[in-house]
Amino acid sequence: MILKDNEKFGIGECGLLRGLSVDDRPDYEEKLSWICNNIKIGEDALLKETDEFPSIRMGLETAFRSLSSPNPFLLYPSSFTSENQGIPINGLVWMGDKQFMANQIAKKLEDGFTTVKMKVGAIDFETEYELLKSIRREYSSKEVTLRVDANGAFSVIEASEKLKRLSDLDIHSIEQPIKAGQWQEMAQLCENTPIPIALDEELIGVVSKERKNELLDTIQPQYIILKPSLIGGFHHCDFWIEEIEKRNSGWWITSALESNVGLNAIAQYTYSKNVLMPQGLGTGSLYTNNMDSPLEVFQGSLYYNKNKKWETSFFEKNFNPCT
Repeated sequence: MILKDNEKFGIGECGLLRGLSVDDRPDYEEKLSWICNNIKIGEDALLKETDEFPSIRMGLETAFRSLSSPNPFLLYPSSFTSENQGIPINGLVWMGDKQFMANQIAKKLEDGFTTVKMKVGAIDFETEYELLKSIRREYSSKEVTLRVDANGAFSVIEASEKLKRLSDLDIHSIEQPIKAGQWQEMAQLCENTPIPIALDEELIGVVSKERKNELLDTIQPQYIILKPSLIGGFHHCDFWIEEIEKRNSGWWITSALESNVGLNAIAQYTYSKNVLMPQGLGTGSLYTNNMDSPLEVFQGSLYYNKNKKWETSFFEKNFNPCT
């Protein structure tokens, strides 16, 4: 989404994920067109119209902030953007055979990562458990912090036993062990779990402040994971963070396959929160048509290299602005 006001422009990304975003619906493009045609009613009015479209809210919020900034790519100026201060991030390791995973772990350690995240639930649990066990035999919890993400793959019946077995491997946390929407079952897991549980998909589609508080009070998770494009932008992130910290629980922020435009906004916002824990910020390396940016990963952290330039010609050629 590009906004123009005379010679100034602002840019934001509406990061829709097919099959996961709650605004993956037939009228998405129609809503975008309506936003563009009514852009002059202003940010506050437009945000009120997009509660059901979190990725559009994210794009709007970012674009308006970009438009009001002296530099459209500096949304939250800080030491991250001006002094080469990095954000620690986790390295993502894909499940495979033992040698494939061992090679990935070795590469992540070589690249300076101390926290790695692995998906579970894609293959049978016994195979996954043995793979994780082989990694822990090779690397202690002092050398490698392990996070696992089940993406809701465990059944309610089997979840407790699987969490108990995983706890033997010094796992830092597990994301979304069971499918979202089962609040009472998730609450019971969180109350008795030997591994801290982080809610992820559980937060998607929870819009009102009352509903957010109800979720946190019911489930009482150890962590929540914030994906701005999926939960409606930074205003919603602010509320989640405030409420989870009141309950003495933790959080971290994760990108969700955004291009460098969205990742830039998320990274700058994340740094503004004075984070210490490794975050889940990717680099858009899966894209073949991502625009060049100052964002780069070095020694397990994400940096904004102010000596590198944005490839502004990319969107100037490919996008029509809302004016």
